[in-house]
Amino acid sequence: MKTSFASSIILLLVLNLFFWQCSPKITPYEPPIAEPQAFSSSGMDSVSARWWEAFDDPELNRLMDSSFSNNLDLISIWYQLQEARSIRKIQSSLLLPDIEGSARTAISRPQPDFAGGENTQIGVSANYEVDLWGRIRAGVQAEDFRLQASYFDYQTAAMTLSSQIATTWFQLITAKKQLNLAKEQIAINEKIIKLIKVRFGAGQVKGVDILRQQQLVEEAKNQQLLYETDLEVLKNQLAVLTGVAPQNFTISAKDSLPPLPPHPQTGLPLELVRRRPDLQRAYHQLMAADRDMAVAVRNKFPRLSFNLSGQTRSNTYPELFNDWAYTLGANLVAPLLYWGRLRAEVDRTEAIKNQQLHNYGQSVLIAFQEVENALIREKKQAERLKVIDKRITMASNVQKQLQIEYINGLTEYINGLTEYLDILVSLDEQQQLEREKIQLKQQVFESRIALYRALAGNFDLEFQDDQPDNQHINEP
Repeated sequence: MKTSFASSIILLLVLNLFFWQCSPKITPYEPPIAEPQAFSSSGMDSVSARWWEAFDDPELNRLMDSSFSNNLDLISIWYQLQEARSIRKIQSSLLLPDIEGSARTAISRPQPDFAGGENTQIGVSANYEVDLWGRIRAGVQAEDFRLQASYFDYQTAAMTLSSQIATTWFQLITAKKQLNLAKEQIAINEKIIKLIKVRFGAGQVKGVDILRQQQLVEEAKNQQLLYETDLEVLKNQLAVLTGVAPQNFTISAKDSLPPLPPHPQTGLPLELVRRRPDLQRAYHQLMAADRDMAVAVRNKFPRLSFNLSGQTRSNTYPELFNDWAYTLGANLVAPLLYWGRLRAEVDRTEAIKNQQLHNYGQSVLIAFQEVENALIREKKQAERLKVIDKRITMASNVQKQLQIEYINGLTEYINGLTEYLDILVSLDEQQQLEREKIQLKQQVFESRIALYRALAGNFDLEFQDDQPDNQHINEP
């Protein structure tokens, strides 16, 4: 009897493998957009998955590694991936029989005309639904795709985190550079005040010139306070991104930005679709919705299930396993009249699939937009840097000439105002241009980071243990 029960279990598994071939086939989807042309420009250097290493900044590399291991948002999303793994495992278990065991012992006290004694029963049962039309298999495939989507969601979060770390780090460097410039401008402006006071003592200028120059000093001091604030706020932001309490975080920023790496190679648009984790996430969400629709369609078909049970009983333990009895039952259930409920479920899942298809297409278009935006911004910012360099040179020359004339006593009154007002305006413009140049360089780096983020794919993370099983998944 034991051999017959085991043989029946094997038969159920063989039926499972046979009807596996009846699983609904997976058809890949293309984004519902016209064939994209090449990007507007491209460099020669290939984009590494760990794109930030192109800046050759050890401190930035250390911040990245720390954030990937300790960022709490990223760890939270990693546990969402573990949840998806468990859901997929639950779904896949439906392809196998449910086997249960039972045991029961009853003791009867002796009664008149009844000897009493023990009665022990042991039973084993197996319940199995044959996946005739691939309904269960389609459900497993849907969870496979959701698991992969969750994995790419984790990778997308890591990609976003990497851009936040790099941007914040370079903003921190820029804030320190701005702070140093503010201190230099304060020193210059205070030096000019001393020169003006000398001429004021000689009766050559009015006291209002000293007051105007003092206003410029105070403005520079105000800028210093703003940059000191930015410096501390950005440090706190880096602390949180790396999973550290701000009051426990210490870091020393450099005084200048690193050299900008060569322009990266943009590649073909369709390569970008296959490489970017956020696009892969959208694609696998689409495929999961397609499998959900397949399940809904096959819910309209008949279901066949088997129940196999074996039982033995005895009044003595030595004889308990000597005699087994088992039964095998089959159950065929077909939907007859559900008042359109099953058809409506198919329509609902089809609508969700079409939503995901167009969400996927929109994600692809936005990805292309991000690449083009980063390309044009960096190009125009580089052109603006050249313009601002010329403006700074001209403002410096004007400032020097006006100061020479002023110091040498060539002051004339024009409409009741002294020529020093021209000096003040020129000096203020020059200092604003110097601050604007530093900020513009930061914007160039932010555009390059945006380009790297738009072009880069997923990368291995120290916190993740392994990539989810994708043996049932077709890539786009």
